[in-house]
Order: sequence, then C-alpha cells, then structure tokens
Amino acid sequence: MIRLNDIVVKFGDFTALHNINVHIKEGEFFTFLGPSGCGKTTTLRTLTGFIEPAQGTVVVAGKDITHVPIEERNIGMVFQSYALFPTMTVYDNIAFGLKVKKMKKAAIDEKVREIARKVDLTDDQLKKAVSQLSGGQQQRVAIARALVTGPSIICMDEPLSNLDAKLRVQLRNELKKMQEDFGITTIYVTHDQEEALTLSDRIAVFNKGVIEQVGTPNEVYNHSATEFVCNFIGDINRLSTEVVDEMNRRGAHLNRGDHNYVRLERIHVNVAPKDGDMCFKGTVQKREYYGLYIKYYIDLGSQVIKVIEKNDGINIYEAGQTVEAVMNPRDVMAYPADGEEEVDS
Repeated sequence: MIRLNDIVVKFGDFTALHNINVHIKEGEFFTFLGPSGCGKTTTLRTLTGFIEPAQGTVVVAGKDITHVPIEERNIGMVFQSYALFPTMTVYDNIAFGLKVKKMKKAAIDEKVREIARKVDLTDDQLKKAVSQLSGGQQQRVAIARALVTGPSIICMDEPLSNLDAKLRVQLRNELKKMQEDFGITTIYVTHDQEEALTLSDRIAVFNKGVIEQVGTPNEVYNHSATEFVCNFIGDINRLSTEVVDEMNRRGAHLNRGDHNYVRLERIHVNVAPKDGDMCFKGTVQKREYYGLYIKYYIDLGSQVIKVIEKNDGINIYEAGQTVEAVMNPRDVMAYPADGEEEVDS
C-alpha cells in the first residue's frame, strides 16, 4: 500500500532522516514511535507532501507520489492542534474539504451527516461553533473532517496529546474501533509507548533520524531489536554484573560483558520456582501502589530491581520485608556493551 524507499530529508546541513525504509500494508494501523526530535513527524510530513525528500521515493498503491502536490495525494490529516476553524460551526468544518471540491450542496449534507454519525457527533453538535466543544469532541470533528472526503490513507500526528489522561484512554479505544470500522490505512505518530502498544498493528521505533525496529507490539516489547528499543519501550531492569555472574554460576549462559535486561513483569516475588527459574533473596526497599498492580523496589545487594506484581489484595509486601525475587535467564534480553546507552523511558 505505502512504501517509503531510502528517504533522506535534510534541513540545510542537518540530516533529519537517514535512509528511511517502511512498508505499510493496506488497512493497517501503523505507528511511528519515538522521543521528541527523532524524525517521526518529519517522516509523516514527507508522506503527506509537506516536506520533499532530498532523496528516496514515496510510493502509494504502486504510484510514485514523491513530487505530487499535497491536495492530490488523497491523504487525510489530523494535526496535534486539530487545526480547526474555531469560529465556524462543526458542520462547516467537516464540510470544508467537500466545498473546496465544489460538490453539490445536497451531496455535501449527506456526507457530513453520515460521517458525523460514525464518529458520534449529534445533529445538535453540528450546529455549534467548534470553540464550544470539549477537547474530545473537537478531536472527533478533526477526524470527521479528515475522513469525509474519502481518503485512502489517514495520518494522525499526536492527536491525543492535548487531552487529559482519562480522556486519552477513552478516545484511544474509540480511535482503534473507528479505524477498524472504516478499514482505512492509518499512520499514527506518538511518543507515548502505551498508546503505540495499545493501538498498533505494527510499530516503527525511531531514534535520531533512523528506524531502530519495525514490528508488532509483541515483537518490539518482548524481542527488542536494539538496546535503545529495549529501554524506550516500557520500563526495564538492567542487571548488574554481580547478578549475571550469579546466574551463570547456577547454569545460565549470559555474557557478563553485555548489557543484560529483564522486564519488570518477568520477575516474581515469593513464588514457587518453575523449570529454569532462579531465586534471589532481597529486601523490599519501597513499593508503589497502582490498584491493578503493585511495583516493588527490591534490594538484592548488588542492585535494586523493580518488579511488577498483580494486586491480589492478599500478598502485599512491606518495606523492610525479606522476599525472594524469582527470574529466569530465558527472559533476559542482551545487547553488546558498545551499543546504545540506557535511555529514559
């Protein structure tokens, strides 16, 4: 459906994108994920035509559109700020693109009302000025406006970042359902790892103008291709050489010279070990209560590890309590020490 081939983007002497190669399938929800300034939005703007690459091609449905004007690409766009006309009614905002195409009034009315129903905007809301709507409602207007012209692709640049946490989660679920209902190919830009893991069929993880990994949420989380991805996606423990040495003494085959990591939920507290599991005695340093789960900080002597346990309301451990942290060498992700340094997630 969409192919970005060897895309290079330069701003003066600065190279923002280095040989970006991505293949997005028809009907896929594909996310560009990474920290600020990593190149994800630049890639999106190259696809939509706002930026022309220094080299490489943008191909959609077999057609090279690298130099095709924005308005001829048939790509819908939802901006971070929504880019709505605040003094115009919701109806006129949605109808704007259709009026530009000089469609007949009756056809415009039919399309506007049909798309409004699909994104849960009422007839009463269609009459209101955009400025009278809540952030969540404005987001629906922006999506409706992007979809009403019948684009083959919709691109969304951090569309939930201006909303509060609870509304973000609610609209995240609605976005995924809408995308599935419409069956439209969607490219989504975010720096939020949870958002990417929840919404995406596949994810491209960006870092400093390159793509570190493309994969399903499970692949990028549980089989991170690089140390950067391993650190950026979710929370993780980097094991000390002392813990690695102890694992090796018990039969593991880890390279103590590597950077060895294990996810928080792969470690368990005071459970009966299974085949290959190893137990480490430690002291609960502190805990963080999240309702569904509890995060423990356990001091093993050579390091403090973080552990997430499901909150069963019974087995809750106090600061100062001696516990056993149980982990398996099979769950360790290892990377050469000359790779990326640890990053904040």
